[in-house]
Order: sequence, then structure tokens, then C-alpha cells
Amino acid sequence: MPNTKLLPLLDTEPCCPPLTERPFSAEEAETAARMFKALGDPVRLRLFSAVASHPGGEACVCDISDVGVSQPTVSHHLKKLKEAGLLTSERRGTWVYYRVEPAVLASMGRLLAAAPAGD
Repeated sequence: MPNTKLLPLLDTEPCCPPLTERPFSAEEAETAARMFKALGDPVRLRLFSAVASHPGGEACVCDISDVGVSQPTVSHHLKKLKEAGLLTSERRGTWVYYRVEPAVLASMGRLLAAAPAGD
């Protein structure tokens, strides 16, 4: 198993301060870079979007695998999203269901939030 650091996005605390708040520390920049790197691939971004927008907030791999690449490639990209802490999964019988935790989306939103006007 590779030595992979998971992003601390799954708790209720944001991974990093908003970009407009202050410069990132080295650790914060590394954490945010892993997230952006995982989402920097168009197939991964499509898969992440498919899971996040799926009714109920979770999707079976069978419902999201039509992204123009082979099934093994879909699995590879989903694994990368999980390693980045952006998705969780649960096996149910022969299928795997993926979920974006609400805390992940909230943390990403805080990271990209603009400073209020007048600051």
C-alpha cells in the first residue's frame, strides 16, 4: 500500500483558511495542493461532480462510470479522489457506493470564499 497522506477535509474543521484571509503555511499549501491536484484531472472532476450532484449525495459506481474511459480507469480515478480525502466509499454486495461528505464541500467552499466587502 502506498504511503499516502489523506486530506483532513472529513472533519468539520476546514483544511485551510480562505485564500483571501492570509498566506498559507507550507502545510496548508500542501494540503490544498493535494485536493486541487486530485480535482485537476477532467475525468476526476466529472466523477466528483457526478457523486456530489447525485440524488441522496451518494452514487453507485455503476451510475457514474460513463465518463468516456474504461472501468479500470474509472476505478483508478475514484481511488485517487478517495486518497485525497474527497470521497468515501462503502461496498454493498458487488457494487461500491461513493459519497462526498457535506463537511468536504463546506471545507472547499470556505477555502475558496471571498473576504466580505470592506475588509
